[in-house]
Formats: sequence, structure tokens, C-alpha cells
Amino acid sequence: MAALSVNALHKTYGNSEVVAGLSFAVEPGTCFGLLGPNGAGKTTLISVLAGLLTATDGLITLDGNPLAEVRSKNPRAIALVPQDYAFYPMLTVAENLSFFGGVLGLSGAELKSQIDAAIAFARLEQVIGKRAEQLSGGLRRRLNLAIGLLGKPRLLLLDEPTVGVDPQSRHFLLESIAALPAAGTTVIYTSHYME
Repeated sequence: MAALSVNALHKTYGNSEVVAGLSFAVEPGTCFGLLGPNGAGKTTLISVLAGLLTATDGLITLDGNPLAEVRSKNPRAIALVPQDYAFYPMLTVAENLSFFGGVLGLSGAELKSQIDAAIAFARLEQVIGKRAEQLSGGLRRRLNLAIGLLGKPRLLLLDEPTVGVDPQSRHFLLESIAALPAAGTTVIYTSHYME
């Protein structure tokens, strides 16, 4: 059974159809890429999958269950790492991770364990005491990814996670993301980079 199944998905804004009858299935523990130019509807699709937008029509299931039901029963099952930075610039890396872990309902030993795992995964050990606004673009992208991983999501939605970073940081991020399915996380990755 597919981890994620999207059937005849439509999303319209007024008279403009942004997503027109899209169907696809993603196997569990894989990385699935959505490639297209800016304006192709990738972010709209990701926003529907994350629950930020409502589809006009169509059916989306995760492990055979309606996506809205999964989100309702287990809000940590799906995580979004958006194209824009999604953290507080004035907080340190550690403070951001602690705050967003708390938002997910993590506390005590579980919160510490998840923060430690996210820091190690994103290799943020050297900057945990720095304010996020002081980080380079590549380290900011790593922090975005670390925050997205805090709740151990079954489905991780990555919207252009390497945009605006140097080649070395991009390589690190891509290698890290490629390792996620081995740990059981299904990844949806959007990009406009043809290579």
C-alpha cells in the first residue's frame, strides 16, 4: 500500500485552477520529487498536503486513511519545512528547537532526546548558542530542517529546501534528506532545479 496517495486533486482560486486533477502515489520510506518551474503549483500542493489549504476536490490518504483524519489524530505525523525560514530570528538555535518542540507537545526527556537528535542530524552542534539571525543561509536551512524533524514525522514535506544556499550547503542538505527514508520517513521534495 502507498504511504501517500493523491487522487484527482484539484485546487482553484476563483476561476483559476492551480492544481488540475493531479494523481500520484508514494511508496513508504521513499523520497518523492516534484519538479517544476516557479508557478507550477508545487507550493500549493504542499500547502494542501500540510493542511494549510483545502483542496477544491480530490482524495488524499496517508497509509490508507484520509489525510485530515491522520492530522487530527496525530498532528506530528506530517511536518512541513517551508520555502521561507520558519523560526524566530532573535532566538538561539537551542531556543528555537525547544520552542517548536514544545509546540509539538514534547517535554522532559522526550524533548531533550528529539532536540539532540535534530541537532546531530543537521550538524548544528557548533551554533546551538547563536541567534538564528546570525547564521549563514546554509545553517538557517539546516535549522529549518531540524525543526521539521522534531516530531519524528511519518511524512516530511520539503518545499524548495535548498533555495538560496551555496553548493557545499546544498550538497549537505541533499545528502541528509536522502538518508531520511532509511529511518522510515517518507519525503516529498519540491524543486525547480533540473539537475
